[in-house]
Amino acid sequence: MTTANTWTPTGDDLAAAYARHADSLRGALRHALVTRALLTHLPAAPQHVVDVGGGAGHQAIALARAGHTVTVIDPDAAMLQRAADALNAEGDEVAARVTLRQGFGEHARDILGDEPADAVCCHGVLMYVDDPAPLLGALVDTVRPGGLISVLVKNRAALAMRPGLEGRWADALAVIDQATETGGLGLPSRADDLDTIQRTLAAAGAVTEAWYGVRVFTDHLGNTPVGADFDQILAAEWAAGARDPYRSVARLFHLIARRSA
Repeated sequence: MTTANTWTPTGDDLAAAYARHADSLRGALRHALVTRALLTHLPAAPQHVVDVGGGAGHQAIALARAGHTVTVIDPDAAMLQRAADALNAEGDEVAARVTLRQGFGEHARDILGDEPADAVCCHGVLMYVDDPAPLLGALVDTVRPGGLISVLVKNRAALAMRPGLEGRWADALAVIDQATETGGLGLPSRADDLDTIQRTLAAAGAVTEAWYGVRVFTDHLGNTPVGADFDQILAAEWAAGARDPYRSVARLFHLIARRSA
């Protein structure tokens, strides 16, 4: 079995870069906003949630703290080791709710076996695959009828917002009509249209329930650390990300769907 992810020869550099991002204001907001939306739509704990591409375990730990059981599926051994280290720092009760499995999201149902999950997450992964349709189809197949599918996707409609707000005008012009860029982790990635992801999920048998914008006001702030005003920023981002027109210019969109019965 491969010990690397699907877009770099080794995950060591990626794991370190992702850890730095997770500790920044932008990273902390992403995880807090997505977790809040997930807990809003998930039924009462315990639910069995599969986290495809769950990497260092940030999402899994947040859900486990809320009482859910989580299976993290990731192809990258370095990322899974970071998740194991993070779980070791949690109490036994939280750590016992999380299982780490090495593998690819396209094979999630085979990894799980006969029992489908109650929910599946795939956050910040679609941007690195050439064609999102096979992975989205696998996500839908991973959950039971009525199960929840949560995807976090780079927003094509807002790709030029970050360089524009940073005053990088040539870069803003270069991506304003494009779907690809080199993102904050230094990796080439693709942005998608909300409508395209909704249609692809519908074709796979899942209906959109809600969607949110993630990082409307703060995406241009680079590696700004979390400060004392975090709760106020989070409240403003949550309010803006739940309504038009603000959510349409967020860096990411968080889509919640359910598998049809």
